[in-house]
Amino acid sequence: MSDPCILCVAITGSLPTKANNPAVPISIAEQVESAQEAFEAGASVAHCHVRDDQGAPTSDPARFARLKEELEKHCPGLIIQLSTGGRSGAGQARGGMLPLAPDMASLSVGSNNFPTRVYENPPDLVDWLAAEMLKYEVKPEIEAFDLSHILKAHEMWKAGAIKDRPYVQFVMGVKNATPADREVFDYYVKTVRRLFGENVPWCAAGIGPNQIILNEWAIAAGGHARTGLEDNVRLDRDRLAPSNAALVRRAAELCETYGRPVASWRQAREILKLKPLAA
Repeated sequence: MSDPCILCVAITGSLPTKANNPAVPISIAEQVESAQEAFEAGASVAHCHVRDDQGAPTSDPARFARLKEELEKHCPGLIIQLSTGGRSGAGQARGGMLPLAPDMASLSVGSNNFPTRVYENPPDLVDWLAAEMLKYEVKPEIEAFDLSHILKAHEMWKAGAIKDRPYVQFVMGVKNATPADREVFDYYVKTVRRLFGENVPWCAAGIGPNQIILNEWAIAAGGHARTGLEDNVRLDRDRLAPSNAALVRRAAELCETYGRPVASWRQAREILKLKPLAA
């Protein structure tokens, strides 16, 4: 295989703390520094959350604006993907950052169980978030925690609620949701290609120790891969990951193993059909 592989780094998330791993970046400054190192290591997409002054997750648009501005300054070309996830806010507050017009934003199109709660994505909120992304020309990344989410994304695309072919990311290994099961993974890949076309780009993310497993499955199967401290704070059972960049380098080594060059930010933007950078 010679097609470039996009590496996405999920730098912070809503759950990991410095008690879990001191390398988890919490402040805006820490996030920018960590993202810059990951960018230099080969990540072309940064999946971003923000925290408040106490380190708790928030959807505060002002904090997202500061993070976006600093990332654009220090990592020119990096694809900035802001999270509209439900751990950081409720209702339409989850999309309060979309008027910032980032390159991308996450979009969960259905509900599912999480380890200790229901991850609620009611249809009216999903429709509103999708409409806001259309309004501000933000490309959604469909976070598929369940097969039904892939099918829902196809329905929304056909109805015009999602522009262009959806970019679907399989999230596997969350307790009480989709496990890291190879047959399920293969069926997800088959389903995406059947619904959206053989050459449609897609991505996969594994949680905890499943991260490296999903990295390898996705890279070997022609997809794109997500890594980062949001999903996994360890290199292995005995070692904490020293940085987001270390996890990106690990994924890049798998790209080399499978004969796939790591996509540059320019290649990633072309693959994902993103709007041109502002002059």
